[in-house]
Amino acid sequence: MTDGRIPTAPLGGSGLEVGVQGLGCMGMSFAYGPSDAKESRATLERALELGVTLFDTADAYGQGENERFLSPFFQAHREQVVIATKFALSIPPDDPTRRIIRNDPPYIRQAVEASLKRLDVDVIDLYYMHRRDVNVPIEESVGTMAELVREGKVKHLGLSEVTAQELRTAHAVHPIAAVQSEWSLFSRDIEAQVVPAARDLGVALVPYSPLGRGFLTGAFTNPDTQLTAGDFRRQQPRFTGENAAANAALLEPIRTVAEAHGVSLGQVALAWVQQQAAVHGLPVIPIPGTRKPGRVEENARAATIALTEDQLSLLEPIAAKVAGDRYADMTFTSAGRE
Repeated sequence: MTDGRIPTAPLGGSGLEVGVQGLGCMGMSFAYGPSDAKESRATLERALELGVTLFDTADAYGQGENERFLSPFFQAHREQVVIATKFALSIPPDDPTRRIIRNDPPYIRQAVEASLKRLDVDVIDLYYMHRRDVNVPIEESVGTMAELVREGKVKHLGLSEVTAQELRTAHAVHPIAAVQSEWSLFSRDIEAQVVPAARDLGVALVPYSPLGRGFLTGAFTNPDTQLTAGDFRRQQPRFTGENAAANAALLEPIRTVAEAHGVSLGQVALAWVQQQAAVHGLPVIPIPGTRKPGRVEENARAATIALTEDQLSLLEPIAAKVAGDRYADMTFTSAGRE
């Protein structure tokens, strides 16, 4: 870090340079239980001071409430921030376990207009397809997204939870700047095909949940009792019962590395993700989510922690031993299509 600010990295072939670490904003108004709006706003400001410039949201987060919450911050710093939002996914308020996915052109146009209005901006910097509807040809969906670029409503395109082949097909229709997928010491399946495809195409990888939704920080000894009733992690297999206990035991190698560096477990987990840029030869811009200024400072410091080859080897076996899937319904991800 130079003058306390994180380095930058190219956002794929977009021509944009962003902080090498972004900020996932979902939890500021959705999914992780009660939040403090004042503290969340302070987190946004502190992140920007530290050189974080890619701010990630989606229309699905709180039925658009997350976009509305972020709008004043974006208005105040429009020339300094890169706004990333998403379409394609809706979660019925009366059934938070259900997912509705749409990629059809009329829906895409409806979604972008709604996001532009909630964000109160003229153009979205990075517009992601949040999830893939296999009933709609990806060429058709990305073709519509490309029209939004030509119309000046969107600057750059992204995809989330897609297969390597879907990425290649989409990129042939219009350049894709970034692919967002889960990537962490607990979740490494994208390394087999998606990461090499992104490298070949010059696409940036934007890992979400790089801290395993907080599990990799060591904060949970018993998620069943430590997570609030409204926390969506209660629905996730890795956070329940015997799986949680088994996964907690996997943190020991991370703890060993953290002690060697004099840093936290979360910083080691983030440093590992950041270091995958050098390991795999492509831009990697993780978007850890937090709503506390102190935590965003801790996360930012991880951007320059260098793990040794021995330490990387010590951490290598963890993912293969994780108990439980990422989601209760993995059809919601690209895993079943790869």
